[in-house]
Amino acid sequence: MAKKPRIPHKFHPWIDARKKFRLSDAHIQMARELGLSPKRFAKYADRKDQPWKLPLTEFIEVQYQKQFGKHRPDEVKTMEQIAADHVAKREARKRANAKAAEEATEKTTTADTLESPDDSPSSKDPT
Repeated sequence: MAKKPRIPHKFHPWIDARKKFRLSDAHIQMARELGLSPKRFAKYADRKDQPWKLPLTEFIEVQYQKQFGKHRPDEVKTMEQIAADHVAKREARKRANAKAAEEATEKTTTADTLESPDDSPSSKDPT
């Protein structure tokens, strides 16, 4: 059985909101680009008590149109794709940092071996 890909915790509220409010990946991406919070979607979608409000999908589309001047994002990615990209980028950054640290330790050890204790001025007798 294949192992499930790891999804960071910061993406879980968006995935849950997508399921709960039946939003498409495009709507989730638009909401993220607008800076909306998935925790507040229930307030935006309260049509039963406040019937003058737009449905959540239309609200997101109208706000996106006002902010960016277009109806949809140019490239739509699923939350799973975004999470996979995030994990891959993080792993690459970890590898680069480890490599830089390894190179730094190599430089210090080679510098230490080049400087022998006999050449140091403190070991020579001034007389």
